[in-house]
Amino acid sequence: MRESLFIKKNQTKWSSLEQHLSNKTELPPSDLADLYLEISDDLNYARTFYPEGKAIVYLNHLASQYHREVYRDKKMGVKGVIDFYAKDFPLMFYKYLPQLAISFFVFALFVLMGTYSAQTDISFVRSILGDGYVNQTLTNIESGDPMAVYKKMNRMDMFMGITVNNIRVAIIAFVAGIFLGVGTLLVLMYNGVMLGSFQYFFHAKGLLWESARTIWIHGTIEISVIVIAGCAGLVLGNGILFPGTFSRLHSFRRGMKDGAKILISTIPFFVIAGFLESFVTRLTQMPDALSILIISGSLTLILFYYVYLPIQLHKKYTLCSSPT
Repeated sequence: MRESLFIKKNQTKWSSLEQHLSNKTELPPSDLADLYLEISDDLNYARTFYPEGKAIVYLNHLASQYHREVYRDKKMGVKGVIDFYAKDFPLMFYKYLPQLAISFFVFALFVLMGTYSAQTDISFVRSILGDGYVNQTLTNIESGDPMAVYKKMNRMDMFMGITVNNIRVAIIAFVAGIFLGVGTLLVLMYNGVMLGSFQYFFHAKGLLWESARTIWIHGTIEISVIVIAGCAGLVLGNGILFPGTFSRLHSFRRGMKDGAKILISTIPFFVIAGFLESFVTRLTQMPDALSILIISGSLTLILFYYVYLPIQLHKKYTLCSSPT
């Protein structure tokens, strides 16, 4: 390809970044990062095929301007963290709401499958939860305290152990996406089947409400964020499977980067879930109204941050960026 044709083919894309850098237009952070990756690829291409050409000078200038803006505006520290969670991440996450919906429906499907399997053969619960857990729970039920399992460990040890374990599960769900998304689906399948069989086990003992009002104090956030980690894995898998107009390597890098951001966004929520499970869930005698308040508040928080806020920021950003 002649250099003049190369420039003509990519001029619109380069102009988009140039317009942004000159403060004439605004781009969402995720779109800006994607555009920079493409221009970096173009720069490498120009260095290979047009080492003495004009394109190298122009693209080097764009890349250096981009770096100056990033290091000027995206300083690390408390403000950088706040900006990430309050604006940058929700804006980026908007385009992955379809993957979130897929992750949710896949998980819900396997919850139903776990429930049906336990209903068909109650011994299925033992194969999923293990004999030790089932036997201990049966002993607790007989002693009149079915939720005693949440009271045995030291609070702080329980908090640390549960939080680290939940983050580990989320990382597995994300990294498993590298197997074309199939690994992530398997993680969602296992956790969904386990939840369904677990809840049916208490239903069979006439303790569905007792278990639900206790377990979902922490489980609302814990389970929701596992679904969100599943979304991160699907983003990674889709980046490999469906590169679209990008090169497969570029699409993979974008999926890895955005999936990692989704995973990072879940960490504060796993900390909250670990705190609730270690310090609040064990208070099994609390009034039903208080349990319902905590559960509904947790669900509202998740829906606000991962659904409502991305949609609202996207609408606001689109209106602000549209020409007048």
